[in-house]
Amino acid sequence: MLVVLLLLLCHAVDKVHCSTHHNNSQDFHSLLEFHKGITSDPHGALSNWNPSIHFCHWHGVNCSSTRPYRVTELNLNGQSLAGQISSSLGNLTFLQTLDLSNNSFSGPLPLLNKLRNLDLLLLGSNHLGDVIPDWLTNSSNLVGLDLSENNLTGHIPSNIGFLTKLEGIALYNNNLTGVIPPTLGNISTLGVVDFSMNQLSGSISNKVWQISNITMLNLGQNNLSGGIPVTLSKLSSLTTLGLNNNNLGGALPSNIGDVLPNLQELYLGGNNFVDTIPTSLGNPSNLEVIDLSQNLFSGTIPISFGNLSKLHILNLEVNMLEARDSEGCQFFDALANCSSLNTLSVSHNLLHGPIPNSISNLSTTLQYLVMGWNSLSGIVPPTIAKLSGLIELSLQNNNLTGKNNFSGSVPSTLWNLKISILDLSHNNFQGSIPIQFGNLDLISLNLSSNKFSGEIPKTLGQLQQIQTIQMDQNIFTGDIPYTFKSLYSLSLLNLSHNNLSGAMPIFLSCLSLSKLDLSYNNFQGEIPRTGVFNNSTVVSLDGNPGLCGGAMYLHMPPCHVASRRARRASLFIEILIPIFGFMSLVLLVHILLLDKRQSRRLYGSKQSFGEHFEKVTYNDLAQSTCNFSESNLIDRGRYGSVYRGKLKEMEVVVKVFDLELRGAERSFLSECEALRSIQHRNLIPIITACSIVGTFKALIFEFMPNGNLDTWIHHKGDEEATRCLGLTQRINIVVNIADALDYLHHGCGRPTVHCDLKPSNILLDDDMNALLGDFGIASFYYDFETKWTCSSSSFIALFFLGRN
Repeated sequence: MLVVLLLLLCHAVDKVHCSTHHNNSQDFHSLLEFHKGITSDPHGALSNWNPSIHFCHWHGVNCSSTRPYRVTELNLNGQSLAGQISSSLGNLTFLQTLDLSNNSFSGPLPLLNKLRNLDLLLLGSNHLGDVIPDWLTNSSNLVGLDLSENNLTGHIPSNIGFLTKLEGIALYNNNLTGVIPPTLGNISTLGVVDFSMNQLSGSISNKVWQISNITMLNLGQNNLSGGIPVTLSKLSSLTTLGLNNNNLGGALPSNIGDVLPNLQELYLGGNNFVDTIPTSLGNPSNLEVIDLSQNLFSGTIPISFGNLSKLHILNLEVNMLEARDSEGCQFFDALANCSSLNTLSVSHNLLHGPIPNSISNLSTTLQYLVMGWNSLSGIVPPTIAKLSGLIELSLQNNNLTGKNNFSGSVPSTLWNLKISILDLSHNNFQGSIPIQFGNLDLISLNLSSNKFSGEIPKTLGQLQQIQTIQMDQNIFTGDIPYTFKSLYSLSLLNLSHNNLSGAMPIFLSCLSLSKLDLSYNNFQGEIPRTGVFNNSTVVSLDGNPGLCGGAMYLHMPPCHVASRRARRASLFIEILIPIFGFMSLVLLVHILLLDKRQSRRLYGSKQSFGEHFEKVTYNDLAQSTCNFSESNLIDRGRYGSVYRGKLKEMEVVVKVFDLELRGAERSFLSECEALRSIQHRNLIPIITACSIVGTFKALIFEFMPNGNLDTWIHHKGDEEATRCLGLTQRINIVVNIADALDYLHHGCGRPTVHCDLKPSNILLDDDMNALLGDFGIASFYYDFETKWTCSSSSFIALFFLGRN
């Protein structure tokens, strides 16, 4: 009785099928074969595709409501599936809808020539390749065909016209070649045709222009030639016409606006159309977008555009349109009637004369006003502030001067707007930049190639969202405002070719700039070495004769800065010469004699030093460091540079002294004297030295793979995530350095004071053991009663080590 009840229940409910019995084995096995071709199912869309569940209940599958329950729809849109589409789907002979779009299927189109009931074939946005097969026309009931955004090649099948019920076809964004089949015009039901973004060529067949029910025809971004027929028949249903970026030419039909009465969007940019713009384009009352840019149109801009109350975008840039008098600028008056206007671009044309005041009558919905690359002159009308919705104002490459109450500068009414993009470059604006610039919500500011002068306002540092500042080729003076340190969104800063001065601002190194151009100014002093200043592809500082130092790629002269002790001695001598001239002279002679005697003794020590270590030549060192190339440069110190090299199969560090610097030779001798007789597990081991009298001196040490302590406690960029000292390591480093200092002070025979203990002079070996290096200014003491006055760097180093 129970079995009978279950059978009756399965029979009574139309869409509930017995899960363990598959009524149609052909459809069942066809779907399983399709499943086998799936190589990736990240969302588990096919997780319930198993024999224990009736295939009509599988995800994406719909069946007929009566036995034998045939598959009528397979919809797996947007499931991120990958693999090849199996031709087994061609056995689903009752299939009406196949939607596998927005996935990652690859390979050729499957063989579906048996699907005569198919009315929707949607395979767009995949990675399908090969050609469009001719068998496609066997599906004579096809209403919608979408093969867009794939990698299809070859021609559009010439027999496409056999699909007489087709209402929409999308083949855009493929690699199709050849011509548009004239048989396309045989499909009277066609409403949407989108063949854009391919490589189609030839002219557009007249039959295509005769598809009476077409609403959208998009053939843009191909290689089509010819033109639009002068005797264009009435296409009363056409709302969108896209022919942009082709090789079309000739004049537009004078009645184009009359034969396309319901046109809403017109895209003809990027072609070779000539002659004047037909006034009939002002007749389609629903027209919202007109793009005629990058053509060869001439004459004036039709005032009939003022009839288009719904006009949203008018793009006429890069043509030869003229306005040489007030009559030619009447289109501005007419466009005041376009209450929905959002974008107006007339750049790269032949507009002359002043900007008419009537521009302020344009709709307050206007956001983008682009008028650059013309011959406009005079002032920027103050009434432009009425355009309260303006986001972009581009007036570059004109002859705007502004000889009025604004003293040739920018009208103060601009500060009432919420402009994000302001381009006034390549004009003749004069005067200083008002501090009110900081009130704008700028993302991009371009004032280059004008005659702006004075200092750069500190208020520009308030532009927190700004990404681009270009103020080159002006007459700015003073320094770069310190407030610029807060411009964290800034990616491009160009202040070149001005009269700016002062020190190179180190705070710029904290910004994530992709381009910094400060060339041809009067900056002075040492160039920072961190951040943006350490990237040769980003920074340009040429033409600043007062700059020195910096990274090697800048090729700047070294900075010759006297030490603090030397400056004090010089000042002391200048004060006491009038009173103690003779005593000072005797003292100076005495010091020189002592210095000469000590140098001679140290030089002799250096000579004996070389006898205990392996000798290397200058050529050996040059070869090991690739001729001391910048790529091998590790660091720069007070008296020279440190390079990484490979000497006789051993990685080494070569410290080269710059003998042109005052005190460099003495530093070399001091370091030799300090290292020749001391040896400790926590002192950097020296390998050897190289000395050519008067020209070259270098010390060679073992390479420490973990760098110096400074890079571990002062993180730069993204190093913080990967270089972090644990508590045990910190304690170990402190103990190592304390042990080294104890040895230097008490255990090496004679007290030695390092005098330059800092994190960058503490090296870390493979096991993170700390070794003390750089004895360039070490001092030796025999009398413990002497007061030691070396730097307190050691306390600073240990403080940072514990604090970080």
